Amino acid sequence: MAMKFKVNSGAADLKKFAGLITNREAAIRKAKANDINPTFRINEIAKKFHPDFQKMVISEIIVHEGADAKTFVFKKADSSEAAFFRAGQYVSVLLKINGSLVTRPYSICSSPLEAKQGIVKITVRNVKDGFAAPYMLENFKVGDEVIISGPEGTFYYEELRDAENVIAIAGGSGITPFLSMAYAIRDGLEDFNLTILFGSRTEENILFKKELDEVAAECGKVKVVHVLSDEKKKGFENGFINAKLIKKYAPEGGYSIFMCGPEAMYRFAEKEIESLGIERKFVRRELLGVTKNVASFEDYPEEAAGKAFDVTVIIGESEYKFKANADEPVLAAIEKAGIPAPSRCRSGECGWCRSKLVSGEAYTPKENDGRRFTDIECGYIHPCAAFPLSDLVIEVPGSYMK
Repeated sequence: MAMKFKVNSGAADLKKFAGLITNREAAIRKAKANDINPTFRINEIAKKFHPDFQKMVISEIIVHEGADAKTFVFKKADSSEAAFFRAGQYVSVLLKINGSLVTRPYSICSSPLEAKQGIVKITVRNVKDGFAAPYMLENFKVGDEVIISGPEGTFYYEELRDAENVIAIAGGSGITPFLSMAYAIRDGLEDFNLTILFGSRTEENILFKKELDEVAAECGKVKVVHVLSDEKKKGFENGFINAKLIKKYAPEGGYSIFMCGPEAMYRFAEKEIESLGIERKFVRRELLGVTKNVASFEDYPEEAAGKAFDVTVIIGESEYKFKANADEPVLAAIEKAGIPAPSRCRSGECGWCRSKLVSGEAYTPKENDGRRFTDIECGYIHPCAAFPLSDLVIEVPGSYMK
């Protein structure tokens, strides 16, 4: 059936149309000369929730006796709210150590509710032969100004993806994201059942034992099981977190497994979890970090081991030249040279350090290769997870945290 429309376009309509410009100019002259807002409201909101960086002040330092760790309480320097985060996310801390500009990611261990008070907490545990951790533990003091990134990472609960019941496997300072999750459940921000299997060497070494036990006592959705590897005590499990122990505390039906801890724990736990036959999408782990022994991979070119190469970094109009060892990530060499390069996860996943490989060859371990397929094809690398195999020339974006 054909439809008919009637359009009126008489002289009155044409006269109105012709007067649009005149009427607009009159309205402009009549309006008040208010300052134009240089930014859009939506951009201001986005910057509040997803800032490139946050200026903080250390308001408190909590010493964990026996665990060789400290919790640093950061508060917004201008007393405003900190960027809201999901329990399980991390922030990257910018450090200047002996002329080197470095970043380190640390899981947030506080409740997301504390962000409204401008507070973000991280816990740093001493690391043998470490670089950043010993510096922070020895030098950070109350009143120091610190720059951190906005919240990053996807290691948080998502009901569309994860099961209602979560078994958390934690080792050492890997307890921090789970402490934040426990707080979020207690505070009504998250709704899932969390059973934490927390491995420590001895009872004295347990990090946040008092806090974890208190949350579990307050909230029926949180359960904590302490597992000691080096001593047997009543009320504690003994040994390592294996498939048998997971089965013992897992609920009937489906469940997700979240892991956070040292590399050795991941290697062991992944084999144990594989024997449980859990669908892969229900097994998630926090950032692995880049291997400390890259030459151990079967596909690593043996001829590159032990060598040092010339690296040229181009940032805008600036050019830097320095040496990089084959056994260290390109990002580490960039930082040692004092060059302000962007980074966040330092595990090859987030893409913040994504750089163009103009010339040369670099090796990326498969387990740390978080690049998109097109980036691999077009010659991009993530310097945090790429190791030089020859002299390199790379184009690096400038750092946002400065």
